Formats: sequence, structure tokens, C-alpha cells
Amino acid sequence: MHINVKLLDEIIAGAIKEDVGTGDLTTMSTVPEGAVTEGYIYAKETGVIAGTWAAERVFQFLSHEMQFTYRKRDGDIVEPGDVIAVISGPAGPILTGERVALNLLQRLSGIATRTAAITNMVKGFNCIIVDTRKTTPGLRALEKYAVTVGGGRNHRFGLYDGILIKDNHIKVAGGIANAVAMARAKAPHTLKVEVEVEDLKGVCEALEAGADIIMLDNMDFEAVSEAVKLINHRAQVEVSGGVTEDTAAGYARAGADIISMGALTHSVKSLDISLDIREIKIRPRSQEAGVRS
Repeated sequence: MHINVKLLDEIIAGAIKEDVGTGDLTTMSTVPEGAVTEGYIYAKETGVIAGTWAAERVFQFLSHEMQFTYRKRDGDIVEPGDVIAVISGPAGPILTGERVALNLLQRLSGIATRTAAITNMVKGFNCIIVDTRKTTPGLRALEKYAVTVGGGRNHRFGLYDGILIKDNHIKVAGGIANAVAMARAKAPHTLKVEVEVEDLKGVCEALEAGADIIMLDNMDFEAVSEAVKLINHRAQVEVSGGVTEDTAAGYARAGADIISMGALTHSVKSLDISLDIREIKIRPRSQEAGVRS
């Protein structure tokens, strides 16, 4: 999955504005003029790294003099103490950008780590793990990217690129059959129609209506197994609603083609990552960028 650089810069600009505001008072008052430094970004727990390029972009956004050396790449597994990257350059911008860079790196790595753990649980089954739209406002593209780093796949990105008829749509439309028929009449022929159902009666109605994907919402293993038999490959089967690490394999075993989990992004624990300054030098004014000797 490719992240648009312009979008990334907009996210970073907003995050820096939120954190720095009119200026980093602590750094401006304590960092000597001309100070240059080297910082090590390292893991404090085991996990899958994601978002290294986002962290790099934060520092580059603050100063064009930054040098970012990768020791790990997105998708790599890290252990406590592993160095992820080395950042060198003006000390002020490094200290100012530290929290924004780490926030992005920690969150995306946490998402990748949890996704990897769950995808490993369904290995051996013909089933994929996908995310949902339950993402942090403004960070959807980055969080969905992190899911792919962890081995998962993306569900629709927004309301604009997929049809998913949920319970409230069904109520407003006057039933599953009406909802699917109206969607078919207006949607491009290349677009699949997905319907969310809560019981076997809904499964039968969705099948009769010609749904391409049937989402089984909050059903137990036995109900999912029965639904899979009813559907009999006439539609793809997606399971959603309260799926956890403890239940994912059971749903895959019951015959789910797709398991969607909002928990991949909405309640994930960030990976513990830190930055330590290792060396400080004071650069003569004649060597500072923009100062002539």
C-alpha cells in the first residue's frame, strides 16, 4: 500500500502545529545555539515495526539537515534494545520532533504487531484478516497501511469505495431485498454489494437478494458454521463483531472467508519505542546552515 507524500505531510504539519504551537519553549530555552546531536530510536518490547518513514519525515519536516539512518525497516520484528534508526542533525529540531515522530511510530507499530499476531492464528485456513473504518480521525491511511505491514488486508477505505448495507440502511430501505435492489440499480456493475445480517433468516434473505458478500455480525461459531453451509459458496462470508485473538481461529475454522476486526485499529496498544540522545557537539557558527564565514 502506497502512502501519498502530500497526505503524510499534511498529517505531520497538523501534528506539529498541535504539539509545538508558537514554539517549543523548553528546547528554545535549554538547547545551546549550534548544538548538533545523534539520537537512537530503539524498541523497548517485542513487536513488528511500521511507520519508520513517517518518523523520518517528521524530522525532515523540521530541518533539511537531518540524516536518518535505518537499522530496521517496516515489517521487521524487533526485540527490546534493538535500534530502529539513528537520527543526526541539529539538536533543537530533533528534540522538538521527538514526540510526534515516536507517537506515529509507536501507534503504527502497535497496529502492525497486533495484526501480525492475529493473522498468524488463522494460518492454514482459507481466511484473511481485514480492518474496518474504526480508525483514528485523520490517520486512517497510515493505520490501514500498518495493518498491511502486519500481514492483514484493508476493507473499504471510506464510504466512497464500497457498498456495505448495514442494519440501519436495511431499516430505512424497507428490508434487505429492497436495499440490495436499490444498490444494484445505482452502483457500477464492477462494485460488489455487501450485506450485514444478524441471524440465519437474514442470511437467506441476503442470498435471495443476490448479495456478493454476506457479513455475519456477532454470531457464534455454531451459527457461522450453519450460515456457511447455507451460503455454500454463493457469496463470500465475512465474520465481524467482537472478534478477538481468542476467537479468530474458531471463526476461520467455521468457514469464514474474511474476518474483519475494528480492534486492529481502535483499541490497539502502542509499541513501546524510545529515543535516546547519545552525543552532543556545538557547531561553530561558521558551519551553521545559512551562516556565511
